[in-house]
Amino acid sequence: MTSPIGSNVLNTVNAGSAAEANARQSADLRDNFMTLLITQLENQDPLNPMENSEMTSQLAQINTVSGIEKLNETLSGITSQIDAGQTLQATGLIGQGVLVPGDRVLLETDDEGEAHTTPFGIELEESADNVRVTVHGSDGQVINRYDIGAVSAGVESFDWDGKTREGDTAVPGAYRVSVEATRGDDSLKAETLNYAVVGGVTPPDDDGGVRLDLGAVYGQVTLDQVRQIL
Repeated sequence: MTSPIGSNVLNTVNAGSAAEANARQSADLRDNFMTLLITQLENQDPLNPMENSEMTSQLAQINTVSGIEKLNETLSGITSQIDAGQTLQATGLIGQGVLVPGDRVLLETDDEGEAHTTPFGIELEESADNVRVTVHGSDGQVINRYDIGAVSAGVESFDWDGKTREGDTAVPGAYRVSVEATRGDDSLKAETLNYAVVGGVTPPDDDGGVRLDLGAVYGQVTLDQVRQIL
């Protein structure tokens, strides 16, 4: 099995080889075009010479092709620098907790029976007068429901105390949260966020940018999916 590092190196080598092949092909095309143009000039009919406008048009085509190639090379270099910067930025998140789109909350208890839960988050486009949180069990049963109160627009993080509606500590395990945001009589769009720890970073490839590895449960996410760093 090829390692991720070996795969990245192989992709880089293949990309470099393809770029060199394209450059050689383009250079050969320009050389052939110039040879054909010179031959045409040398063998043109003196009584019906090539029009200056026609020659200028053909030369402009060569310059256009050359300019596009140089522009592509420049953009490729800029893209590589951006990818390298994003990868460096992403490595700084390894070991840190982040909030990403999701609705999962984990509950554990210590030796004294005290509950400890992972935080969750809410993202609002508009400020809400009240946000109601509902905690569901794996079977969809409502474990608890409570009002947070007013929440400003943007991203906010919260903690569930691990209690049921009866005031007992819930059974350790995985739960899901849903939110209802309102302002007056109007319902507002709200997105739930769950907590995960960044365990690794996958460099960019042909399928996308830098991805953060959040483990087997949460999988991988892109940098733009990180709403908050905790």
